[in-house]
Parts: sequence; C-alpha cells; structure tokens
Amino acid sequence: MSSHKNVNALTAGGLLVTLGIVFGDIGTSPLYTLKAIFKIALGEHKGSTPQTIDEALVLGALSCIIWTLTLQTTVKYVIVTLRADNKGEGGIFSLYSLVRKKAKWLVIPAIIGGAALLADGMITPSITVTSAIEGLQLKFPSLEVFPIVITIIAILFIIQQFGTNLVGKLFGPIMLLWFVALGAMGFMHVVHSPFILKALNPYYAIHLLTTNSEAFLILGGVFLCTTGAEALYSDLGHCGKKNIRVSWVFVKSMLILNYLGQGAWILTHVDQDLKAINPFFELVPSSMVLYLVGLATMAAVVASQAMISGAFTLISEAVRLNLWPKVRINYPSVQKGQLYVPSINWILCIGCIIIVLIFKKSDNMEGAYGLAINLTFLMTTILVVVFMLRKKFPMYLIVVFGIIYGVIELFFLAGNMYKFTHGGWFALLISMALLSVMWTWYASRKIKNRFVKYVEIEDYYEIIKELSGDTSVPKFSSQLVYLTSANFKTEIESKIVYSIIQKEPKRADVYWLVHVDVMDEPYTMDYKVEFLIPGKLIRIDFKLGFRIEQRINLLYRKVVEELVKNGEVDITSQYTSLNKHKITGDFRFVLLEKHLSKFTNLSFYEQTIMDYYFILKRLSLSEVTSFGLDSSYVDVEKVPLIFVSPDDIELNRLPV
Repeated sequence: MSSHKNVNALTAGGLLVTLGIVFGDIGTSPLYTLKAIFKIALGEHKGSTPQTIDEALVLGALSCIIWTLTLQTTVKYVIVTLRADNKGEGGIFSLYSLVRKKAKWLVIPAIIGGAALLADGMITPSITVTSAIEGLQLKFPSLEVFPIVITIIAILFIIQQFGTNLVGKLFGPIMLLWFVALGAMGFMHVVHSPFILKALNPYYAIHLLTTNSEAFLILGGVFLCTTGAEALYSDLGHCGKKNIRVSWVFVKSMLILNYLGQGAWILTHVDQDLKAINPFFELVPSSMVLYLVGLATMAAVVASQAMISGAFTLISEAVRLNLWPKVRINYPSVQKGQLYVPSINWILCIGCIIIVLIFKKSDNMEGAYGLAINLTFLMTTILVVVFMLRKKFPMYLIVVFGIIYGVIELFFLAGNMYKFTHGGWFALLISMALLSVMWTWYASRKIKNRFVKYVEIEDYYEIIKELSGDTSVPKFSSQLVYLTSANFKTEIESKIVYSIIQKEPKRADVYWLVHVDVMDEPYTMDYKVEFLIPGKLIRIDFKLGFRIEQRINLLYRKVVEELVKNGEVDITSQYTSLNKHKITGDFRFVLLEKHLSKFTNLSFYEQTIMDYYFILKRLSLSEVTSFGLDSSYVDVEKVPLIFVSPDDIELNRLPV
C-alpha cells in the first residue's frame, strides 16, 4: 500500500516519468493524424471523393481533433475512468476484476477489449517508427524506409529480455523534449496565422460532420488522434492518478498547438501538392528536418516500448484471471511492474515485421490502425458503466455517460469500418485470433468445472487416518500435497480421493490440500490454514491478487515453515533412523492432469473448444512449471475429464 501512495504522490519526478511511460502513443499521433485526414479529403483512399482543401475543411478537421481529445481522452479517461482505481492498478482486466461479480457476461467485453488492445500493440510500433523514418525522404527521396524500420523494431524487441530499466530513465526527458518541440513547432505557425484558433470552437466540428459528404471517412482519420488514450488508464499503477491528470494538461496543450500549427501550414500552402506531403515535417525549416526525424524516431521507440510493456502486463493479468494459457513470465529487473513475457514478445515482433513487410508505407498502415482499438474503447465504456452502477453513481450521470460515449464510439466505429478493406482486415484478423485463445481458455474451464465431481471430505476422514497408519501399505511420501479447486473446506474432488485411496493407495504422514483463490485486488497475499484432521489432513487456502505470481512451491514452504515455528505441525520424518536425528521428511506434490477420453460425449461446440484447449495446453507451460514446482518432487497423474460409467452401457448376455 505504501508503494501505491508513493506512486500516486504528485512530484516533479513522477510527472517526468509519466511523460515517458503514459503518453508515448498519443504523443506521436501528430506524425500521421492530419496526414491521414487530408489524404482521405484528397481522394487518396478508395471510396473517397476528392475535395477542395479550404478553410471550412481544415477548421472542421482540427475542431474534430480538439474535441475528440477533450471528450474521449480528457473526460472519459482522465476524469471518469481513472476513478476505477483497483488498489492502484488500471487497465481493462483490472477494471474487469472490479466488476466481474456483477455479471458473468462481463468477461465478453473484457476479452474483446484485451484482444483488440494486443492487436493494437502490433500496429503501434509499425506505424509510429515508419512515420518517423519517412521524414528522411524529405532529404533522401529515393530512400527505402522499411529495411531501416524493420531493423529498429527488431532491436527494440531483442532488448526486451534484458529489461528496460536503464533506457526507461531516458524516456521521460526524451518525451519532455518531444512535447516541447511539438508545442514550439505549432506555436510558430499559429502566431503567423492566429485565425486558426477558430478551430477551438466546436461549431466547426459540427458543421463538418453535418455538411461534408465524406464526414464518416474523415472521422476514421480523426480517431487516430486518440488511439493512445487507453494507456492513460493501463499505466495507472506505474504513475498514479494525480501525475497522469496533471501531466495530461501539458501534453494536451502541446498536441493541440501542434495540430493547429499543421492546420495553419496547410491553409497557407493549399497551392502545393498536398498528396505527397506530411505537414508535420513541414513545420520546421529543411535544415532542421534531420534533427526532427531523430527526435521523432526516439519518441516512436518510447511509444512502442509503452505498448510492448502494456502487452506484457495485460497477458500476465490474463494468465492469473484464467483468460490466457500459462506462459513463462520473467522479471528482468527489480523495478516495479518490470516484466518480460518471451512468447508475447516474439509474437508481437513477428507481427510488427509482417505488418511493415505487407504495408511498407505509413499511408497504408493507417488503414489497419484504429479499427481494433475502437473496439477496446467501446468495451471499456461498457465496463465503466457497470463500475459506475456498482459505485452507485447518480443514475442520470450513468445514463448520460453511457449514451454519449456509446454514440461517439459507434460513430467512430462506423467511420473506421471503411478501413476494413484498406488494412483493417489485418488488425481484426489478429484480434480474432487472440480473442479465440482467450475465449477457448475461459470456456474450456467452464466445461471442465461442469464435470468435476465433489464429495464430502468428512466421509473419508476415518479411511485417511487408517491409511496413514497402515504399515502394510508402502509409504508414498512423508508430506503429500494435492492442489484442489474445491472452494469449500467440506468438499474435495472425487478424483483426489480416488488418487489417494484407490489408484495406488498413497500412505503419507500428513496430507495437504492447497487451494488458490485469485482475488479482485492486485497485490493481495493472504492465506488461511484449516486442520481438518489434526496432524493428518491440513488445508491451506491462498488468496492471491491477480498481479501476484503464483509460485505455489515457495508460498507453501513459507507457510509450512511458519506452522513448524509455531509448533502447529510436525514435519519430522517418521522413519525411526531419521526421526531420532530430527531429519525433515520428504515432500511430494501430486497434480491431476485432465484429458479427454475417446468415449466423452460432448456437443460439437464443446468438443471443438476442448480440442482447441488441449492444443493450447500443449503449447503452454506445464502446471508443474507454472506453479513453480520442482519437477523432481511432483507426480503428474492423468485422469479422464469425464468418467464413463458402466451403467450407461447396455449388454445382452447370450446363453451358452
């Protein structure tokens, strides 16, 4: 809790760190947003009609950007969504964990939003780095950009495994310099063309949207200005609410100044061939372009790093919430929140390189960008509405919020749909693939749980006591540990009873049942001990936050040490020769691994889900590794998911 308070404290250092972590994605949007809008206006995209670039169009587009940043980013995320503070943590899965008890269907918007956010994590590095490097073509027109882009992206992903603690310290100063440069570049042109300030009036946005025949297509371009808004909430745990809110005032001011500057430049250069020009790089003299490209590239790397780190955090939370297969998660540095997920790192890396190879130019990538993240925005709105209901906000506020943002984001979705044939298909394809993994992992657990049979554990107390003292049965282990999914101490899976008593009778001095509950809070680390049969059968319930690594081996041993220290349990070996020397007995874990019997009778949908689940399971970490167990002390027993009873079979006996 103290670390959370420190993060949430408003400090100069905290504001600088926030600039580096939170605003990379939204901060690099001036590189491509206005360029994308005016390419639509000039008829560069299929389905769009060429228009005259005049004052109404430029002021309308700028006004749309300014009010999108205000309504979507400032009001929705900075003012409202940041209130959904889950013990200092944010992000769509953190929000889901706050509201999931309200309704089971809330898992659907959570995994749709999570999958779309991961897909966006592939496109962000591609478009931001490409847009920055394309500035070099102002000096070197024949330069092939994509080999340079692929090299930068490859290096960025390779260094992830070493941790970003060192370079992370540079992110804040780099982004501070970037935002100051954005504001200064824009300010110089606004001073010479002050009439551009009329774009602050929402009238021009409304006029454009109601009178322009290409309004929906233009909205698809406008949406690019707010694509990094989700990071404001996702990085709540790293930076704190106050630092994000205060630094956003500065960031938004610099962004608006830059957009106004680009608009002013366009209106004073309408006679030029705007199809081949990125107004962003025209804001500085040609002698400064290379310096701006260098700074833009560094800012693009920071933006990419923020998305990659966000993807790692998202997957680690999904694993704990049983929405993603168990994968290896490394901690390359001691910095809070620093983690590295090798499988996701290389999936994102390959995805980014494929995007660059397919689309080659940022113009083409703009079509793939925005459509996926639009879905995340919509899903977040649904979850925030449920959060507001849970927190008993005034009903009129909840209704107004839901209607306004539902309408805004559906309009943006309609505007982004034209991108489907221009690259949006790729983003949706990635999103659907990721969504299929999340849904399969979630649904398969529901199917498995339906077939888990629980029995009253008290019915077996006497048998367990007698088995423990039966010297005619070879001793299996001194301390025998089972992981149980039974939520109540009075119950136990029938398969565990079968394993102890029937499959191969397992005599032990003490039997342990270990249960893990994933809590809605991020950093909970509590446990409870129940002595079901004093000295013979003990149950430990761990209550772990969704951000806590489930290192069951270490946690279990820590609890046992405390119980021994308090004199509550004796783990000394009961073998005569070892007991007199006070030697600790051995420990053995038994994991029951379910498999589908060929006799299993499931519907086509359930069979498909389970087949996909077992493919994913083979590709993911084993439970032995994911629970941090030492494989030399673990026995894995395969049990069928469904026992087929002989009662279900009808046989006719023939007379001899």
